[in-house]
Formats: sequence, C-alpha cells, structure tokens
Amino acid sequence: MKKNNDIEQILLNDSAFEQAVKTKIEHDFKKELEKKSNEIVYITNIKDVPKGKLFTKYSTFEVINKNSKTKSYINGVQAEGYLGSNVTDRIKLLAGESDSFVSGNSYVKFIKVKV
Repeated sequence: MKKNNDIEQILLNDSAFEQAVKTKIEHDFKKELEKKSNEIVYITNIKDVPKGKLFTKYSTFEVINKNSKTKSYINGVQAEGYLGSNVTDRIKLLAGESDSFVSGNSYVKFIKVKV
C-alpha cells in the first residue's frame, strides 16, 4: 500500500508531477539527439573534405571511360591509383581547387565522402 500512497502523493503534488514529465521529455529528447548523431553524413563539396579522407575507402569517385562511354564508381584508394605519379592533380584535389582529373582514357571525378 505504501507504493500506492507514494503515487497518490505524486499525483496530488503538481510540482512533482511536472518534474516527472519534464524528466521524461528530456530523456526522450536526448535519445532522439543520439539517433541523429549516429546518422551517416556525406560531404559532396571537395573543398570541405578533410585531406585525410579524400583517398580512403570512404570516398566515392566516378570514372567515365572516353572510349567505351561507360561509367563506374570507385573508392578513394582506387582513385589514387588512377592518379599514379601525377603530383599536380593530387595537389589540386587535396587543396579543393579541382574535383576531377584525366588519367589515360578515363575521366575521374569526385562525388562524395562519408564522414
């Protein structure tokens, strides 16, 4: 019976009830914020990409073959392979000055990176 009396006292006391509701709302709000913080974020502007993320498996590049007119997608590690020893294009990509380069018969363009 003591438990019922405690509940009855809480219900009779408006400030305690308001505090319980406020606590519940705050808890639900914090859970919602945690869900939002766990969502995947993509950066599509190369100027905003952290330099350490550009040539990783988390970035996506589009490759268009000039001869066969086909399009495919590769990750940043593979795009770095297309660059080879082309230092000028590498510097432009890392600085955000350019988002594409030509390698042989392929046109390679930055699409996005997952952060």
